[in-house]
Amino acid sequence: MSTMGELDSDFYQSNYTIDNQDQDYNAAAYGNPYGLREQHSMEPHPAAFIPPEMSASSGYTGQYFQPTYDSSYYSQSAYVDTFGEEPPLLEELGINFDHIWQKTLTVLNPLKPADGSIMTETDLAGPMLFCIALGATLLLAGKVQFGYVYGMSAIGCLGIHALLNLMSTSGVSYGCVASVLGYCLLPMVILSSCAIFFSLQGTIGTISAIIIIGWCSLSASKIFSSALTMEGQQLLVAYPCALLYGLFALLTVF
Repeated sequence: MSTMGELDSDFYQSNYTIDNQDQDYNAAAYGNPYGLREQHSMEPHPAAFIPPEMSASSGYTGQYFQPTYDSSYYSQSAYVDTFGEEPPLLEELGINFDHIWQKTLTVLNPLKPADGSIMTETDLAGPMLFCIALGATLLLAGKVQFGYVYGMSAIGCLGIHALLNLMSTSGVSYGCVASVLGYCLLPMVILSSCAIFFSLQGTIGTISAIIIIGWCSLSASKIFSSALTMEGQQLLVAYPCALLYGLFALLTVF
């Protein structure tokens, strides 16, 4: 009986379990013919993603990856925001109302000395405005002459540009010649405005046209002689200018 009791005690004190027996049986039946047991690690697997709530509650006192502000970098950066220092849009386009007004006053007063530094600028805003005004006043007088106005202006500027480059030592650009001749077209606009109200085909109209031609040619020659330092050559420059403005006078009178 003592022997049976010892066997019973040994049986109950063994590590045998039914789960292990089933696991061994399944391993042998489904691909583990040697009966090897799988060793399960008791260590927990690392989590693939830890929510910020859990990391905050875990007592983590480190610093997250956040950009730091470096004042020295921004103060010494090569980039400087110069948007407030940019010139106005009209100046970038070459439109300066102050210079336009000064050139207009110089043309209206042939006896006033011209400022050569201003007259050498290739400002075409005023000339385009006066050409459009001349065509518009001729249109109001019943004459559609926009093509003739632009065509004679371009050809006349080419001729006088070539002439001035031959006469002066410094030379002149085509834009400067077009600018000066366009501004000096203002008295012709006044003559064409008079043609709206009464006819110029008579003695009074002829005398008015001659006066306007002399006015335009003297203003243009004065500006060219002062800008190109052509002393004593104003009358020589005024003659071809008078021929050009005479064509515009013919369009206005007839």
